[in-house]
Amino acid sequence: MAMAGRLRSGLPLLNRILRSNSLSATGSAVQRSIICPAFTSECSKNYATSSGQKEVRVKDLAVPSDTRVKAINEICAQAKFSDITKNFLVVLAENARLRHIDDIAKRFVELTMADRGEVKAVVTTVIPLPPEEEKQLKETLQDVIGQGKKVKLEQKIDPSILGGLVVEFGQKVFDMSIKTRAKQMERFLREPINFSTL
Repeated sequence: MAMAGRLRSGLPLLNRILRSNSLSATGSAVQRSIICPAFTSECSKNYATSSGQKEVRVKDLAVPSDTRVKAINEICAQAKFSDITKNFLVVLAENARLRHIDDIAKRFVELTMADRGEVKAVVTTVIPLPPEEEKQLKETLQDVIGQGKKVKLEQKIDPSILGGLVVEFGQKVFDMSIKTRAKQMERFLREPINFSTL
């Protein structure tokens, strides 16, 4: 119950901070001009279906390029990927870039979300947000982000923050955790006192 009280006490502060910033104009023309091919859903559904042995074979730089390409073709046939997806993965295999596929997939999802007008917000708390507070936070973020964009809220549980919440979206991080406040207080208390200014 005490944790829920700490969590609630941070929401009004977050509302004030977020509403004071003019974030509604964020987002670049580059993000809006991205053409998202049809393989968005393919990658999210079938990306993890390859066997571990094949994954090692295609990511290992010691394996010859033609062997990597052959393994990619087998994986794409099993997963029933489109030609666009298969060709993209073959190019990565030929240029020894498959070891970066996780980062590429993550960035692609981010760009696809941006193209759809979606903004991912990650909220870290000690306990799960109650539904009414989650709704209130989502509405606040929606007001800050502006019309034409949709907030996708993801919750993370991290007991190490001790209480409060941390909200991350776009390039912004609002850390209102008790852990951070305690560190700030500790830093302040460790500073030497200058008696000449008193």
